[in-house]
Amino acid sequence: MHTAELALSLLLVVIIVVTLLSNVLVLICFLYNAEIRKQVPGLFILNLTFCNLLLSASSMPLTLFGVLSKAHPGGHIFCQVVGFLDTFLTTNSMLSMAALSIDWWVAVVFPLSYHSRIRHRDAVIALAYTWVHSLSFSVVAACLSWVGYHQLYASCTLCNGRAVNAKTQFAIYTMVLHSLTFLLVSVVLCVTYLKVLKVARFHCKRIDVITMQTLVLLVDIHPSVRQRCLEEQKRRRQRATRKISTFIGTFVICFTPYVITRIVELFVTEPFNPYWGVLCKSLAYSKAACDPFVYSLLRHQYRKTCRDIINRLLKRSSPNGSIHQQENGKIGRAKEIVKDGKSKPDLNTEDSCCYRDERSQR
Repeated sequence: MHTAELALSLLLVVIIVVTLLSNVLVLICFLYNAEIRKQVPGLFILNLTFCNLLLSASSMPLTLFGVLSKAHPGGHIFCQVVGFLDTFLTTNSMLSMAALSIDWWVAVVFPLSYHSRIRHRDAVIALAYTWVHSLSFSVVAACLSWVGYHQLYASCTLCNGRAVNAKTQFAIYTMVLHSLTFLLVSVVLCVTYLKVLKVARFHCKRIDVITMQTLVLLVDIHPSVRQRCLEEQKRRRQRATRKISTFIGTFVICFTPYVITRIVELFVTEPFNPYWGVLCKSLAYSKAACDPFVYSLLRHQYRKTCRDIINRLLKRSSPNGSIHQQENGKIGRAKEIVKDGKSKPDLNTEDSCCYRDERSQR
């Protein structure tokens, strides 16, 4: 086996394992935490998670098999079904990312009217549109026999027709598909997240002004405290920029090489390097491994849910649970003390004798 084939095979194995484990963990957190299920973005994340899991169970293993064996994985009908799923799941996941960006934009720009603007009914309508949008392109490709095994990508996906007219129609179909999926989602992500970044920077400036006014008034403040406040201002500004860059950057880096290769392939007769095609397909697959961390697992609510699940598996009480137990115990003891204080001492016990002795001494 060639070194490049071995490297691509290892890359695909890592992507498959990470995708399965991370998306299953997101699904467990969704089922475990009722608060996550109540949130509107949870529906989009659930849809994205299912798309990633199905993609890791259908298309990714066949691509790995194609790289290792350099042969057609399965029969023609089986490859058509997998190619149909590949088109449907990839398109659906892209539109789910766009829906999440719109939801976050509404939550940040219109925080007071968010619950009236974005409701579960609206989320269900948006998900229905993503399914109809994805199914329409997938069904058209399947009916016109434009799905099958593509040697360049070593996977069952969209492939060219043999006739000249079929190639022209396939080129139009491919351009429309990527325009209404990749290009549309890219524009939505950039517009919404840049508006969110603008609002975040505005709030950071307001907080910085208040912080600087406070530092001016506090003349006797220690220099180290002042320095920590200034560093926190810098981290606050960088945090918003880093998060927005992660949302947009992962999408562009993972999908751009694959989409550009698909478009250039329509107009170039010279064959591409097969390793380049598999690498582009692997980068597109890697988005399914990044999504759980970008949209879910790095958030505080999901991290807290993971800790609670681990503590429950290890039969340990969580810090929040122990705090509540301590507070409940203190309240119970306080009630007992108040009750004992109101009741008269029992004169037939040893404590009552001590009580009478103390009163006599007084």
